[in-house]
Amino acid sequence: MQLDRRAFVTGTALAATALGRARIAGANDRIRCATIGTGGRGTYLTKQFVAQGAEVAAVCDVYEPHVQQGLKEASPGATAYEDYRRLLEDKSIDAVIVATPDHWHAQMFIDAIRAGKDVYVEKPLAHSVDDGFRMLDALRGSKRIAQIGTQRRSYPLYQEAKRILDSGATGPIRLVNAWWTNYWGALNNSKLEGKLNWDLFLGPAPKRPLDASRYFNWLHYYDYSGGIFVGQAAHIVDGVQWMMNSGYPVAVTSASAPPRIPGAEIPETCSMTVEFPEGYILVFTLGYSAMQYRMFNDQMQQFHGTKARFDLGRESFALYPQSMDVDLQATQQRREPGSFEPASHTHIANFLKSVRDRSEPIATIEMGQRTNVVNCMAIESLRTGRRVRWNAGEKRIET
Repeated sequence: MQLDRRAFVTGTALAATALGRARIAGANDRIRCATIGTGGRGTYLTKQFVAQGAEVAAVCDVYEPHVQQGLKEASPGATAYEDYRRLLEDKSIDAVIVATPDHWHAQMFIDAIRAGKDVYVEKPLAHSVDDGFRMLDALRGSKRIAQIGTQRRSYPLYQEAKRILDSGATGPIRLVNAWWTNYWGALNNSKLEGKLNWDLFLGPAPKRPLDASRYFNWLHYYDYSGGIFVGQAAHIVDGVQWMMNSGYPVAVTSASAPPRIPGAEIPETCSMTVEFPEGYILVFTLGYSAMQYRMFNDQMQQFHGTKARFDLGRESFALYPQSMDVDLQATQQRREPGSFEPASHTHIANFLKSVRDRSEPIATIEMGQRTNVVNCMAIESLRTGRRVRWNAGEKRIET
């Protein structure tokens, strides 16, 4: 019997998938992972994946000191890579962690999915609307597991907050106010202390001569990110969309003060107003030229209902029924200073469980793209000075 090439390729791919699933399904088998991008966040995730029982068998970074940093937290005998494409050729790797600057998320995710890997990708999901949809297209039909690192979705305190809001205790909500404050000083003036593959760092970004300041301060430049504005909105907007059962927005309008940090392109004091089709607006303000707080007090989301206001902080919540008293009294309240960090551990555990049993993870790529669209619209509005609208039919931003 003759077997044509398409049938052979399809059959081989299905067999490989089945073998891969069988290999990681055994109770005594550790999931073999690899981290792409071992700066601060990537190194943290590497350590936490190992703590959750995964074998981090490889690390990859374009900057040699970061490679060495990652190896210290990886499993014994881990392999080091400079080029993530070489790492993806290792068929023994089950899953990859993408923790690079934002402009690389999409292509690394897509290449990993095509290489048959499951993927844990850090937030924000992508650096453009189109990139986010390319990621969804790559994932669709692939039978791969993919999760975005929005750890609030795995946080018991936030899960309880969600139940309270879903109960209707606040009454209808038409306004959500949110803010996040901190203080940023000057740019990082570190010098390169080892080999940096500058061309690999740039990747899909515009080409330019090597610039150590842009490398160490990539979060301040539009070529590589949406700044700390998008970095923190990736948390807040996702949380609000989850709490409010929201999808894609209708329109976004942004404003900012001029950048205060010399050399930075992206403002650190910004605000976005997001209009949702569910009939409410979110006003999120980032203030990174403010006084510093303990993490317990650095952020807030207020859901203003007709019957009650619900305040949701990083590590607290309180439900305040309508009252004419000078001092409002909460009827439901929870304060847990120091409880947020373990949410990342639980989130990683959820991803590893999904890799093992092939169930849908708690934070999907579709969820990440809904937030990514809001944040990309916020940057477009900030840079053009216009209210921008979402064309759902054509999946694009209109000014």
